[in-house]
Amino acid sequence: MPPIIGRPGQLKTRHFLSITDVTPEELRALLFGALSFKDGKESRDVKGRSLALLFEKPSLRTRLSFEVAMAQLGGHCIYLSPAEVGVGKRESVRDVAQVISRMVDAVAARTFAHSTLEDLASYGTIPVINALSDLEHPCQALADLLTLFEHQGDLAGKTIAYVGDGNNCAISLLYASAMMGVNFRIASPPRYELPSDVLVKARKYAGDSESTVFTTNDPKTASQGADAIYTDVWASMGQEEAAAERHDAFAGFQVGEELFAAANSGAILLHPLPAHHGEEVAEGLLYQPRSAVFDQAENRLHVQKALLAALLK
Repeated sequence: MPPIIGRPGQLKTRHFLSITDVTPEELRALLFGALSFKDGKESRDVKGRSLALLFEKPSLRTRLSFEVAMAQLGGHCIYLSPAEVGVGKRESVRDVAQVISRMVDAVAARTFAHSTLEDLASYGTIPVINALSDLEHPCQALADLLTLFEHQGDLAGKTIAYVGDGNNCAISLLYASAMMGVNFRIASPPRYELPSDVLVKARKYAGDSESTVFTTNDPKTASQGADAIYTDVWASMGQEEAAAERHDAFAGFQVGEELFAAANSGAILLHPLPAHHGEEVAEGLLYQPRSAVFDQAENRLHVQKALLAALLK
């Protein structure tokens, strides 16, 4: 891993809407902080602080990790379901932002549109954390890199092969990898590639960290010599109507033994979950020794503790 800058302090940004809201140095410090929390060496708390979870989408890992993180840090978490709030429907985003700003210390929002997060940050007066949007999933990227470090050692020079849709998880992981010196390769079907503006931005980070960004339509080419193979569902929440079309487009993009045969011998499997066994990932692969998927899920807790401690200091 690149040299640690120091223990996580207060972040320069008030919000965490994108992985690029932090500097590479701050990203390293967050990963170091997560390791310290996981090892029991970090004991800072946010006693008396409250976090609102404002969700438009259901989640297992996101809700559980934030609630447990706040409890272990000595704070309090309040879950606000879609039925209770109805952001943008029952109440305007502006009104919601101003109300919750007067009652809690931060909000983690899981939304469909990234613009909802931007409006919450614009109209509110408390830190806003992106717990998932259609554009990015930065908390997941933190957990991804922490898992890669734990299994493969120093991040600089490692290679991730991402096989699948150029979606929110791919975008955040691409940015984080480029910032930390991790080579990023992505194989996507035509029409499902990463946006060109995302690639331009990521390559600027990669130039600074001396890493590479590579795109292809061939999963085997992307997997060649990789230290980790990453995949995600072919159709996410909100894409149900296009599920059949996506299934056809991604038919040749399942991660299985053939791709791992092209990767490095010690390559690990990464997946943000939930998984559709037998679709994007071969049946049973999540339970093999090469799978780091459940370490990855656990690490959501530790990275979010470091993030909350930094934002709520």
